[in-house]
Amino acid sequence: MPEPLKNLYSKSFIDELTVVLFETISRFNKKEFIRKIFDKTWDEKELKQRMRHITLTIHQFLPENFSKSSKIIIEITKNYIRKKGQGLSFLHMFLPEYIELFGINNFTESVKAFEQVTKFTSAEFAVRPFIIKYPKEMMAQMERWSKSENTFVRRLASEGCRPRLPWAIALPAFKRNPAAILPILENLKNDDAETVRKSVANNINDISKDNPEIVLSIIKKWKGKNKNTDWILKHGARTLLKQGNEHVMGNFGLKQVTDIQISKFTLSDSSLVLGETLTFSFHLLNNETKDHKLRVDYAIYYMTSGGKQSKKVFRLTENNFLQQKTVIITKKRRFIDFTTRKHHSGKHHIAIIVNGKELAKKSFLLTR
Repeated sequence: MPEPLKNLYSKSFIDELTVVLFETISRFNKKEFIRKIFDKTWDEKELKQRMRHITLTIHQFLPENFSKSSKIIIEITKNYIRKKGQGLSFLHMFLPEYIELFGINNFTESVKAFEQVTKFTSAEFAVRPFIIKYPKEMMAQMERWSKSENTFVRRLASEGCRPRLPWAIALPAFKRNPAAILPILENLKNDDAETVRKSVANNINDISKDNPEIVLSIIKKWKGKNKNTDWILKHGARTLLKQGNEHVMGNFGLKQVTDIQISKFTLSDSSLVLGETLTFSFHLLNNETKDHKLRVDYAIYYMTSGGKQSKKVFRLTENNFLQQKTVIITKKRRFIDFTTRKHHSGKHHIAIIVNGKELAKKSFLLTR
Protein backbone atom coordinates (compact mmCIF):
# COMPACT_ATOMS: atom_id res chain seq x y z
CA MET A 1 0.00 0.00 0.00
CA PRO A 2 1.48 3.41 -0.98
CA GLU A 3 2.68 5.74 1.75
CA PRO A 4 0.09 8.44 2.60
CA LEU A 5 1.01 11.83 1.15
CA LYS A 6 0.65 13.45 4.56
CA ASN A 7 3.75 11.55 5.69
CA LEU A 8 5.85 13.66 3.35
CA TYR A 9 5.71 16.08 6.26
CA SER A 10 8.05 13.78 8.14
CA LYS A 11 10.22 14.33 11.20
CA SER A 12 13.24 14.88 8.94
CA PHE A 13 11.30 17.50 6.95
CA ILE A 14 10.34 19.34 10.13
CA ASP A 15 13.91 19.07 11.44
CA GLU A 16 15.19 20.68 8.23
CA LEU A 17 12.55 23.40 8.48
CA THR A 18 13.52 24.02 12.10
CA VAL A 19 17.14 24.57 11.12
CA VAL A 20 16.10 27.16 8.50
CA LEU A 21 13.79 28.93 10.96
CA PHE A 22 16.53 29.02 13.59
CA GLU A 23 18.85 30.68 11.08
CA THR A 24 16.23 33.27 10.17
CA ILE A 25 14.02 34.12 13.16
CA SER A 26 15.51 36.02 16.07
CA ARG A 27 15.37 34.12 19.40
CA PHE A 28 13.68 31.16 17.75
CA ASN A 29 12.94 28.32 20.18
CA LYS A 30 13.54 25.02 18.37
CA LYS A 31 12.17 22.74 21.07
CA GLU A 32 9.00 24.76 21.50
CA PHE A 33 8.39 24.83 17.75
CA ILE A 34 8.77 21.07 17.41
CA ARG A 35 6.52 20.52 20.43
CA LYS A 36 3.80 22.68 18.87
CA ILE A 37 4.12 20.98 15.47
CA PHE A 38 3.86 17.45 16.80
CA ASP A 39 0.88 18.09 19.03
CA LYS A 40 -1.73 15.50 19.94
CA THR A 41 -3.68 16.16 16.70
CA TRP A 42 -0.73 15.78 14.27
CA ASP A 43 -1.22 12.10 13.48
CA GLU A 44 -4.88 12.68 12.57
CA LYS A 45 -4.20 15.54 10.17
CA GLU A 46 -4.18 14.99 6.40
CA LEU A 47 -1.77 16.65 3.98
CA LYS A 48 -3.44 20.05 3.65
CA GLN A 49 -4.29 20.13 7.34
CA ARG A 50 -0.65 19.55 8.21
CA MET A 51 0.38 22.30 5.82
CA ARG A 52 -2.05 24.73 7.47
CA HIS A 53 -0.86 23.63 10.93
CA ILE A 54 2.75 24.41 9.95
CA THR A 55 1.66 27.83 8.69
CA LEU A 56 -0.18 28.70 11.88
CA THR A 57 2.65 27.40 14.07
CA ILE A 58 5.24 29.51 12.23
CA HIS A 59 2.96 32.51 12.77
CA GLN A 60 3.31 32.08 16.52
CA PHE A 61 7.06 32.71 16.21
CA LEU A 62 6.85 35.75 13.92
CA PRO A 63 5.98 39.40 14.61
CA GLU A 64 2.31 40.33 14.49
CA ASN A 65 3.18 43.21 12.16
CA PHE A 66 2.89 41.78 8.66
CA SER A 67 5.40 44.20 7.19
CA LYS A 68 8.02 42.72 9.51
CA SER A 69 6.89 39.09 9.29
CA SER A 70 6.71 39.13 5.48
CA LYS A 71 10.36 40.18 5.31
CA ILE A 72 11.23 37.18 7.49
CA ILE A 73 9.18 34.88 5.21
CA ILE A 74 11.24 36.18 2.29
CA GLU A 75 14.46 35.48 4.21
CA ILE A 76 13.26 31.96 5.01
CA THR A 77 12.73 31.43 1.27
CA LYS A 78 16.19 32.75 0.46
CA ASN A 79 17.74 30.42 3.03
CA TYR A 80 15.92 27.48 1.44
CA ILE A 81 17.09 28.51 -2.02
CA ARG A 82 20.67 28.69 -0.77
CA LYS A 83 20.34 25.18 0.63
CA LYS A 84 18.26 23.54 -2.11
CA GLY A 85 18.52 25.73 -5.19
CA GLN A 86 15.58 27.01 -7.19
CA GLY A 87 12.66 24.80 -8.07
CA LEU A 88 8.99 24.44 -7.26
CA SER A 89 8.37 22.52 -4.05
CA PHE A 90 4.72 21.97 -3.18
CA LEU A 91 5.60 20.86 0.35
CA HIS A 92 6.79 24.38 1.15
CA MET A 93 3.53 25.99 0.11
CA PHE A 94 2.98 26.99 3.74
CA LEU A 95 5.22 29.99 2.91
CA PRO A 96 2.86 31.60 0.35
CA GLU A 97 -0.05 30.38 2.47
CA TYR A 98 1.30 32.54 5.29
CA ILE A 99 1.06 35.56 2.99
CA GLU A 100 -2.46 34.53 1.96
CA LEU A 101 -3.67 34.24 5.55
CA PHE A 102 -1.94 37.17 7.19
CA GLY A 103 -1.23 39.59 4.34
CA ILE A 104 -4.61 39.89 2.64
CA ASN A 105 -5.03 43.45 3.99
CA ASN A 106 -1.47 44.44 3.06
CA PHE A 107 -1.47 44.37 -0.73
CA THR A 108 1.89 46.03 -1.41
CA GLU A 109 3.88 43.98 1.11
CA SER A 110 2.16 40.78 0.04
CA VAL A 111 2.97 41.31 -3.64
CA LYS A 112 6.63 41.84 -2.79
CA ALA A 113 6.64 38.66 -0.73
CA PHE A 114 4.85 36.57 -3.38
CA GLU A 115 7.37 37.62 -5.99
CA GLN A 116 10.23 36.26 -3.91
CA VAL A 117 8.57 33.21 -2.36
CA THR A 118 7.31 31.84 -5.69
CA LYS A 119 10.92 31.46 -6.83
CA PHE A 120 11.10 28.49 -4.48
CA THR A 121 7.59 27.19 -3.98
CA SER A 122 4.30 27.32 -5.82
CA ALA A 123 2.13 30.35 -4.95
CA GLU A 124 -0.74 29.99 -7.44
CA PHE A 125 -3.23 28.99 -4.74
CA ALA A 126 -2.28 31.82 -2.41
CA VAL A 127 -2.63 34.68 -4.92
CA ARG A 128 -6.24 33.89 -5.79
CA PRO A 129 -7.89 35.57 -2.77
CA PHE A 130 -5.91 38.67 -3.74
CA ILE A 131 -7.27 38.50 -7.31
CA ILE A 132 -10.79 38.34 -5.88
CA LYS A 133 -10.26 41.20 -3.40
CA TYR A 134 -8.06 43.42 -5.61
CA PRO A 135 -8.97 42.37 -9.18
CA LYS A 136 -7.61 45.36 -11.12
CA GLU A 137 -4.52 45.87 -8.99
CA MET A 138 -3.62 42.20 -8.84
CA MET A 139 -4.09 41.50 -12.52
CA ALA A 140 -1.99 44.54 -13.39
CA GLN A 141 0.70 43.13 -11.12
CA MET A 142 0.44 39.69 -12.71
CA GLU A 143 0.81 41.24 -16.15
CA ARG A 144 4.03 42.85 -14.90
CA TRP A 145 5.12 39.46 -13.54
CA SER A 146 4.56 37.95 -16.98
CA LYS A 147 7.55 40.05 -18.13
CA SER A 148 9.82 39.01 -15.26
CA GLU A 149 13.28 37.60 -15.90
CA ASN A 150 12.51 34.79 -13.44
CA THR A 151 10.84 31.66 -14.85
CA PHE A 152 8.82 30.90 -11.74
CA VAL A 153 7.50 34.46 -11.43
CA ARG A 154 6.34 34.30 -15.06
CA ARG A 155 4.72 30.93 -14.39
CA LEU A 156 2.84 32.41 -11.41
CA ALA A 157 1.45 35.13 -13.69
CA SER A 158 -0.35 32.51 -15.76
CA GLU A 159 -0.99 29.72 -13.26
CA GLY A 160 -2.38 32.00 -10.57
CA CYS A 161 -5.18 33.39 -12.74
CA ARG A 162 -6.41 30.13 -14.27
CA PRO A 163 -10.21 30.28 -14.05
CA ARG A 164 -10.50 26.62 -12.99
CA LEU A 165 -7.21 25.79 -11.27
CA PRO A 166 -7.69 22.29 -9.77
CA TRP A 167 -7.96 22.06 -5.97
CA ALA A 168 -8.06 25.86 -5.72
CA ILE A 169 -10.85 28.37 -5.28
CA ALA A 170 -12.39 29.22 -8.64
CA LEU A 171 -12.37 32.67 -10.20
CA PRO A 172 -16.01 33.11 -11.29
CA ALA A 173 -15.37 36.52 -12.85
CA PHE A 174 -12.85 34.96 -15.24
CA LYS A 175 -15.19 32.10 -16.05
CA ARG A 176 -17.65 34.73 -17.26
CA ASN A 177 -15.10 36.94 -18.98
CA PRO A 178 -11.39 36.04 -19.17
CA ALA A 179 -10.42 39.30 -20.91
CA ALA A 180 -8.06 40.32 -18.09
CA ILE A 181 -6.09 37.08 -18.54
CA LEU A 182 -5.45 37.45 -22.27
CA PRO A 183 -2.65 40.09 -22.12
CA ILE A 184 -0.72 37.80 -19.75
CA LEU A 185 -1.06 34.83 -22.11
CA GLU A 186 -0.08 37.05 -25.02
CA ASN A 187 3.15 37.98 -23.21
CA LEU A 188 3.96 34.33 -22.47
CA LYS A 189 2.99 32.58 -25.70
CA ASN A 190 6.61 32.40 -26.90
CA ASP A 191 8.20 31.75 -23.51
CA ASP A 192 11.45 29.81 -23.50
CA ALA A 193 10.55 27.82 -20.37
CA GLU A 194 8.51 24.63 -20.77
CA THR A 195 6.95 25.06 -17.31
CA VAL A 196 5.60 28.47 -18.37
CA ARG A 197 4.31 27.20 -21.71
CA LYS A 198 2.53 24.34 -19.98
CA SER A 199 0.84 26.81 -17.63
CA VAL A 200 -0.30 28.95 -20.56
CA ALA A 201 -1.75 25.85 -22.22
CA ASN A 202 -3.56 24.86 -19.04
CA ASN A 203 -4.96 28.36 -18.69
CA ILE A 204 -6.26 28.22 -22.27
CA ASN A 205 -7.81 24.84 -21.55
CA ASP A 206 -9.58 26.32 -18.51
CA ILE A 207 -10.92 29.17 -20.64
CA SER A 208 -12.15 26.72 -23.28
CA LYS A 209 -14.58 25.13 -20.81
CA ASP A 210 -16.59 28.34 -20.47
CA ASN A 211 -15.60 30.42 -23.50
CA PRO A 212 -14.68 28.13 -26.42
CA GLU A 213 -15.14 30.94 -28.93
CA ILE A 214 -12.33 32.92 -27.27
CA VAL A 215 -9.99 29.93 -27.51
CA LEU A 216 -10.90 29.52 -31.18
CA SER A 217 -9.96 33.16 -31.80
CA ILE A 218 -6.64 32.63 -29.98
CA ILE A 219 -5.90 29.59 -32.14
CA LYS A 220 -6.58 31.54 -35.33
CA LYS A 221 -4.39 34.42 -34.13
CA TRP A 222 -1.41 32.42 -32.83
CA LYS A 223 -1.28 29.28 -34.95
CA GLY A 224 1.77 28.83 -37.13
CA LYS A 225 3.97 31.37 -35.34
CA ASN A 226 6.44 28.80 -34.01
CA LYS A 227 6.49 25.20 -32.76
CA ASN A 228 6.33 26.17 -29.07
CA THR A 229 3.24 28.30 -29.55
CA ASP A 230 1.65 25.58 -31.67
CA TRP A 231 2.26 23.10 -28.85
CA ILE A 232 0.58 25.49 -26.39
CA LEU A 233 -2.46 25.76 -28.65
CA LYS A 234 -2.78 22.01 -29.18
CA HIS A 235 -2.43 21.24 -25.48
CA GLY A 236 -4.70 24.14 -24.55
CA ALA A 237 -7.40 22.94 -26.93
CA ARG A 238 -7.38 19.37 -25.60
CA THR A 239 -10.83 19.58 -24.01
CA LEU A 240 -12.38 20.98 -27.18
CA LEU A 241 -10.62 18.29 -29.23
CA LYS A 242 -11.96 15.58 -26.94
CA GLN A 243 -15.41 17.10 -27.31
CA GLY A 244 -15.07 16.89 -31.09
CA ASN A 245 -15.45 20.63 -31.65
CA GLU A 246 -15.48 20.82 -35.44
CA HIS A 247 -14.08 24.36 -35.70
CA VAL A 248 -11.13 23.59 -33.44
CA MET A 249 -10.46 20.23 -35.07
CA GLY A 250 -10.46 21.83 -38.49
CA ASN A 251 -7.76 24.26 -37.36
CA PHE A 252 -5.53 21.31 -36.54
CA GLY A 253 -6.11 19.48 -39.80
CA LEU A 254 -8.59 17.02 -38.31
CA LYS A 255 -11.38 17.14 -40.84
CA GLN A 256 -14.64 15.24 -40.79
CA VAL A 257 -14.36 11.82 -42.39
CA THR A 258 -17.18 9.71 -43.72
CA ASP A 259 -15.67 6.31 -44.48
CA ILE A 260 -13.61 5.21 -41.50
CA GLN A 261 -14.51 1.70 -40.38
CA ILE A 262 -14.00 0.10 -36.98
CA SER A 263 -14.13 -3.69 -36.91
CA LYS A 264 -13.11 -6.61 -34.69
CA PHE A 265 -13.62 -4.46 -31.60
CA THR A 266 -13.04 -6.84 -28.68
CA LEU A 267 -12.72 -6.64 -24.90
CA SER A 268 -10.59 -9.10 -22.98
CA ASP A 269 -13.34 -9.54 -20.38
CA SER A 270 -17.04 -8.87 -20.13
CA SER A 271 -16.70 -8.30 -16.39
CA LEU A 272 -13.87 -7.44 -14.05
CA VAL A 273 -13.21 -6.53 -10.43
CA LEU A 274 -11.76 -3.21 -9.31
CA GLY A 275 -7.99 -3.46 -9.52
CA GLU A 276 -7.99 -5.64 -12.63
CA THR A 277 -6.91 -4.63 -16.12
CA LEU A 278 -9.12 -4.58 -19.20
CA THR A 279 -7.52 -4.97 -22.64
CA PHE A 280 -9.38 -3.83 -25.73
CA SER A 281 -8.42 -3.86 -29.38
CA PHE A 282 -9.93 -2.99 -32.74
CA HIS A 283 -9.13 -2.67 -36.44
CA LEU A 284 -9.31 0.79 -38.00
CA LEU A 285 -9.67 1.01 -41.78
CA ASN A 286 -9.31 4.26 -43.70
CA ASN A 287 -11.69 3.27 -46.50
CA GLU A 288 -11.53 6.65 -48.24
CA THR A 289 -9.71 7.42 -51.46
CA LYS A 290 -6.97 9.51 -49.83
CA ASP A 291 -4.81 9.56 -46.73
CA HIS A 292 -6.28 11.25 -43.66
CA LYS A 293 -4.94 12.76 -40.46
CA LEU A 294 -6.95 11.07 -37.71
CA ARG A 295 -7.22 11.63 -34.00
CA VAL A 296 -8.27 8.38 -32.34
CA ASP A 297 -9.62 8.58 -28.79
CA TYR A 298 -11.49 6.24 -26.53
CA ALA A 299 -14.18 7.12 -24.02
CA ILE A 300 -15.11 5.34 -20.83
CA TYR A 301 -18.65 5.79 -19.59
CA TYR A 302 -18.17 5.44 -15.83
CA MET A 303 -20.99 4.48 -13.50
CA THR A 304 -21.65 7.25 -10.96
CA SER A 305 -22.88 6.97 -7.38
CA GLY A 306 -26.29 8.14 -8.59
CA GLY A 307 -26.65 5.27 -11.05
CA LYS A 308 -25.98 7.39 -14.14
CA GLN A 309 -22.96 7.36 -16.43
CA SER A 310 -20.25 9.97 -16.81
CA LYS A 311 -18.17 10.10 -19.99
CA LYS A 312 -14.41 10.61 -19.85
CA VAL A 313 -12.34 10.79 -23.06
CA PHE A 314 -8.73 9.61 -23.36
CA ARG A 315 -6.32 9.94 -26.25
CA LEU A 316 -5.05 6.90 -28.14
CA THR A 317 -3.16 8.29 -31.13
CA GLU A 318 -3.06 11.02 -33.73
CA ASN A 319 -1.47 10.15 -37.03
CA ASN A 320 -1.70 10.12 -40.80
CA PHE A 321 -3.64 7.00 -41.80
CA LEU A 322 -3.06 5.71 -45.32
CA GLN A 323 -5.97 5.10 -47.66
CA GLN A 324 -7.28 1.52 -47.83
CA LYS A 325 -4.96 0.61 -44.96
CA THR A 326 -6.06 -1.28 -41.82
CA VAL A 327 -4.33 -0.56 -38.52
CA ILE A 328 -4.70 -2.67 -35.38
CA ILE A 329 -4.87 -0.68 -32.14
CA THR A 330 -4.65 -2.26 -28.68
CA LYS A 331 -4.89 -0.62 -25.27
CA LYS A 332 -4.80 -1.77 -21.66
CA ARG A 333 -6.67 0.05 -18.90
CA ARG A 334 -6.38 -0.76 -15.21
CA PHE A 335 -9.35 0.20 -13.07
CA ILE A 336 -8.24 1.50 -9.68
CA ASP A 337 -9.49 4.27 -7.40
CA PHE A 338 -7.73 7.63 -7.41
CA THR A 339 -8.13 10.73 -5.28
CA THR A 340 -9.94 12.31 -8.21
CA ARG A 341 -12.07 9.30 -9.18
CA LYS A 342 -13.80 6.61 -7.19
CA HIS A 343 -15.25 3.72 -9.18
CA HIS A 344 -18.75 2.38 -8.63
CA SER A 345 -20.09 -1.07 -9.43
CA GLY A 346 -22.27 -1.43 -12.51
CA LYS A 347 -22.32 -1.42 -16.27
CA HIS A 348 -19.60 0.62 -17.98
CA HIS A 349 -18.97 1.29 -21.67
CA ILE A 350 -15.91 1.83 -23.84
CA ALA A 351 -16.35 3.77 -27.08
CA ILE A 352 -13.95 4.40 -29.97
CA ILE A 353 -13.91 7.97 -31.29
CA VAL A 354 -12.31 9.13 -34.55
CA ASN A 355 -12.02 12.87 -35.28
CA GLY A 356 -14.71 13.56 -32.72
CA LYS A 357 -17.18 10.97 -34.01
CA GLU A 358 -18.09 7.93 -31.90
CA LEU A 359 -17.90 4.89 -34.17
CA ALA A 360 -18.09 1.82 -31.91
CA LYS A 361 -19.12 1.00 -28.35
CA LYS A 362 -19.01 -2.05 -26.07
CA SER A 363 -20.14 -2.72 -22.50
CA PHE A 364 -18.59 -4.47 -19.52
CA LEU A 365 -19.46 -4.95 -15.88
CA LEU A 366 -17.23 -3.56 -13.13
CA THR A 367 -17.61 -4.63 -9.49
CA ARG A 368 -15.80 -3.47 -6.42
